[in-house]
Amino acid sequence: MSLADQLKVLIVDDTTTSRMLIRDGLQELGIKNISFAADGEEGLKHVMSKPTHLIISDFNMPKLDGLGLLQAIRKNAPTQKTPFIMLTGKGDKDLLQKAIQSGLNNYLTKPFTVPALKSALEAVVGRLK
Repeated sequence: MSLADQLKVLIVDDTTTSRMLIRDGLQELGIKNISFAADGEEGLKHVMSKPTHLIISDFNMPKLDGLGLLQAIRKNAPTQKTPFIMLTGKGDKDLLQKAIQSGLNNYLTKPFTVPALKSALEAVVGRLK
């Protein structure tokens, strides 16, 4: 069984279109076990209640943004090592620096391609197939 078959991924993004684009990219890479959250608060509740191997989160969201979600996950012992990839449409170097200091594993700039998504994933979790 390949890593792609086993991986449980949570997509956290307040835009339905973005969630579906990320889902489509993951499915193209063979990842089928995908969950969704519409904001950071919902994402945090999901991670606390269900095993998750990888989080792909947008930065700019209402209630709890991606950076806040990352920081909350890193402060909680059961989730602190969960791989986290941040999606951002901004070329904000300060944001990325804060996220890296908070334990970000990788990032992806929107719009992204499936090969870029694959590279970002494999840099964090290893070869998918």
